[in-house]
Amino acid sequence: MAVIDPIVQGILLGGLYALFATGLSMIFGVMRLVNLAHGDLSILAAFLALVTVRVTGLNPLLSLALVVPAMFCLGFLLQRGVLNFTLGRGVLPPVLATFGFSIIIQNLLLEAFSADSQRLNPGGIETASIALGDRLAIGWFPLITFVVAVLVLVGLQIFVSRTSLGRAFRATSDDQDAAELMGINNRSLYGLAMAISLGIVAVAGVFLGIRTTFVPSSGPDRLLFAFEAVIIGGLGSLWGTLAGGVILGVAQTIGAKLSPGWGVLTGHLVFLAVLLWRPTGLFAGAMKRSR
Repeated sequence: MAVIDPIVQGILLGGLYALFATGLSMIFGVMRLVNLAHGDLSILAAFLALVTVRVTGLNPLLSLALVVPAMFCLGFLLQRGVLNFTLGRGVLPPVLATFGFSIIIQNLLLEAFSADSQRLNPGGIETASIALGDRLAIGWFPLITFVVAVLVLVGLQIFVSRTSLGRAFRATSDDQDAAELMGINNRSLYGLAMAISLGIVAVAGVFLGIRTTFVPSSGPDRLLFAFEAVIIGGLGSLWGTLAGGVILGVAQTIGAKLSPGWGVLTGHLVFLAVLLWRPTGLFAGAMKRSR
């Protein structure tokens, strides 16, 4: 049980990391855009949920009905209004633009909410657990998070593989110029891709706010974990993203079991080992073969 418990908890933690990583992987896959504001946008979603709860009295989980559409619209406007103008001008302009958004979001949140830590209270589900014997228990909320991550990935996989819009995403990912010659409006498509990405990010941000405390400067840590999960799993591989999140989560929980200060460090070391051994990610080859 001493070994099984951190593995189980790490697998469940990997579901949260997969939610953070899925939107990042999708944006890079469709637009080849590295969104440095990804983590800060998730924290923005958590603060939007906090405001929604305070104003309406809704349960944080029900606030997703308002936060997800809001972040979806923000993603579309952000891409169409700003980021589309940076594409096609090299790697640096979109990176600098998203870095600028990261700084702006952090400072706006700091002005609005101060540096005090916040947390979303869903009414006790975050501490409830299922006992699986004398020494093993699974938290209800981590389990819900993992199930939601799987459902999001299943829905996204069906969307990408079985809808005309999803096929347009794949065509643009394979060859942007050829897709445009075939009549696909790349810039509108990019707006929808960013909107879907931020819709998923909203779910991740709200779940993070329920699981732990957050502050305006929490975004870069979320971005780092999302990057590591994406790279471990393989860029562009949806199920690889889940596997990467699980591997990262298990590494962190096992490291924390060995020593409280080793949790995050162990995850970084596993990421570094995968990067040195297989730079394209563990499942990048499988993803390519499945197309």
